[in-house]
Amino acid sequence: MSSSSGQSSVRGGLAALGCYLIWGIIPIYWYQLASVDAVELIAHRLFWTVVVLVPLLWWRDGVKSVYAAFDSGRIILTHALSGALLTINWLVFVWAVNNGHVIETSLGYFLVPLVNIALGWSVLREKLRRAQWIAIAFAAAGVAWQLWQLGRLPWIALALAGTFGTYGLLRKRSTLSSLPGLTVETLLLAPLAGAYLMWCTHRGTGALGFAPANIQLLVLTTGVVTSVPLLLFAYGARQLRLTTLGLLQYAAPTVQFGLGLWFFAEPFSAARAQSFVLIWIGLAIYSIDAWRNRPQPVTPDQSTAGAS
Repeated sequence: MSSSSGQSSVRGGLAALGCYLIWGIIPIYWYQLASVDAVELIAHRLFWTVVVLVPLLWWRDGVKSVYAAFDSGRIILTHALSGALLTINWLVFVWAVNNGHVIETSLGYFLVPLVNIALGWSVLREKLRRAQWIAIAFAAAGVAWQLWQLGRLPWIALALAGTFGTYGLLRKRSTLSSLPGLTVETLLLAPLAGAYLMWCTHRGTGALGFAPANIQLLVLTTGVVTSVPLLLFAYGARQLRLTTLGLLQYAAPTVQFGLGLWFFAEPFSAARAQSFVLIWIGLAIYSIDAWRNRPQPVTPDQSTAGAS
């Protein structure tokens, strides 16, 4: 590995880790906004994210790709669906944080990798290795254990994992890269978000103009809070192998779990602990299998093999 490529990998790793750490501590940010209705918060998040993304898109010369996307009905439909899923994911997450369910949100994001491989098998007809089946079985057992012991499904975790996993599947089928894709998604939903915010203001229930100054300031930063980690992720994804990126993603739910347990002091019964252990075992099996089956670097001799 050359010195420059090594430095790029280090920078990419730091960027990806920074992204996941921000996503991990983000419950603290949303908790400060608990006095604002969750639906209004998501409307603000959509609207102000557009305000942040459009200048970034212009700076990154991505405006043409967004214009081209609006000429394709298939691309617009795909991103309308993915944007709706992302909005539901955000709404469930913010509501859960502000109603004392941070630990369960962490469970949802722990489940995402296993949901991804299940979707790959069921939708994309990908063949799964035995270790992947075992990993999914442990995750299913963890969810079933909560149902058996607590008498309810962990619906927040399942909703977060399901919406984010399906969102990733739709984005996988899109021709747009990260920044233009998110811009299209938020542009499609921003008019609805803006109309809802105007209605809240008309009713006198909106945060802007009515809430304390510190709350209004935090509301105005929702676009920055959304965009910065996504840009860090996009940079890290270009510099790192998918296997490395996949292992780093556990940083976010791990931090969220720690926050829920120690910072928010949420109850964590023995039954929930046993459920988490089953899911963590599944994740460990998945991670070891992914590492063992990672693509090997191509040597100079291999790269020219078969060339005339």
